[in-house]
Amino acid sequence: WVERVPSYKDIVSRSKDRDLATYGFLGYPVLQSADILIFQAGNVPVGADQVPHVELTREIARRFNHIFGRDTGFEEMAEEAIKRLGRKNTKLYRELQRDYMERGNQASLEKAQVLIHDQQNLSLGDRDRLYGYLEGGGKVILPEPQALLTNASVMPGLDGQKMSKSYNNTIQLREAPDSVNKKIKTMTTDPARVRRTDPGNPDVCPVFLLHEVYSDDETKAWVREGCTSAGIGCIDCKKPLIDQVLVEQQPMLERARQYEENPDLVKTIVAEGCEKARSIAKATMEEVRSAMGLDYR
Repeated sequence: WVERVPSYKDIVSRSKDRDLATYGFLGYPVLQSADILIFQAGNVPVGADQVPHVELTREIARRFNHIFGRDTGFEEMAEEAIKRLGRKNTKLYRELQRDYMERGNQASLEKAQVLIHDQQNLSLGDRDRLYGYLEGGGKVILPEPQALLTNASVMPGLDGQKMSKSYNNTIQLREAPDSVNKKIKTMTTDPARVRRTDPGNPDVCPVFLLHEVYSDDETKAWVREGCTSAGIGCIDCKKPLIDQVLVEQQPMLERARQYEENPDLVKTIVAEGCEKARSIAKATMEEVRSAMGLDYR
């Protein structure tokens, strides 16, 4: 499971000079999943690059519920029902079930449901058990969370890659205006546009990627027309982007001021949040231990 996470494969491919052959690195997405599941999260706000992490979390929850969310004897009765499908259909059922449980393949789930529906020799009870066994039916101990995306679910960085502290290409939410101005003015643009009189290509320009996030349609059209015709220079292109970034930051700076001036308020909010989180986590772990038969005292 964890070796399929795209961010893991991406970092490994970028870090040939570092020894990343440790479970601490490989298993980090599982730790993220635990942080989500222990608080019974329904929606998780993430960027598009983190959606696979949420899907891994869903797979872990689905597998846990499949194994431990059972009434006494359910699994044994379901296994007996599977044998009644016949050798060929039993093999097919298990393959489709595994594909759905491990990869969340909806097509496999639908094929398996059709397979069960078409069996004439199953009792109603066996049929219901096979449907439930297929989907990890039974008690839902760990709810499967959903990824919550914004319109700009991938934020481009100053160099055109995704914005990340690891790449040192970020604009902080409360960065000083002078620093924002400097960072955007020194951004690289279309490498093929060497002279002011050369036409550019916005589609390969990191600055235009940020325009796609911050600027309105009229500004984007003006930038595209001016760039491709050499009607504007790169500095001209960057000025409205700087203005839009600063406009978006202004309310954040104002809201942050009350917390900067009142650190006790911050401590109170954190303490109350910790207490609420601790209560939810405790209830989740009690249910998990009970389902696993580990609730001895």
